[in-house]
Amino acid sequence: MAGLVNIVVILAVVVLIARRQFQAKKLDTERRFWVLPLILAALALRDPHLIDPAHKVAAIGLLTASVLVVMAMGSVWGWTVRIWRESDGTLWARGTAATVAAWGGLIAIRLGLYGLGAVLHVHQDSNALLLTLGALLLVRGVVVNWRAHRLDSSPDLHAVA
Repeated sequence: MAGLVNIVVILAVVVLIARRQFQAKKLDTERRFWVLPLILAALALRDPHLIDPAHKVAAIGLLTASVLVVMAMGSVWGWTVRIWRESDGTLWARGTAATVAAWGGLIAIRLGLYGLGAVLHVHQDSNALLLTLGALLLVRGVVVNWRAHRLDSSPDLHAVA
């Protein structure tokens, strides 16, 4: 039953994020962008079977590789977001065509990692996906906020692609 709940949570988060990515929205650099990733990580880490006990070394290696790759993709995703300042001084952000490509690349990489796990006979459940989704969102939030603060401190810049 926990697997079904995780799948529903994952789908809800992905739909929410995908929908919001392509709408221009006011960027609040003081918001707590780390809360959702922390919740997702807590949900993932509550399961004692996050690591396949029958293939511990391979499972740990695969999970570590997944987290590192997803963190790299979160950085790429954060750089694809267009950030600009309106005349009233507010910062705005919106995903671009490159954001779509980053999502496509991320999905392809995740499928490849699941395929590798299947070849290695490592059981992978939805908790690993929750954990990597949390890492993805955290890194993306860090990159976007860093870029926004950089834009904020450079009044000569009007937009960062």
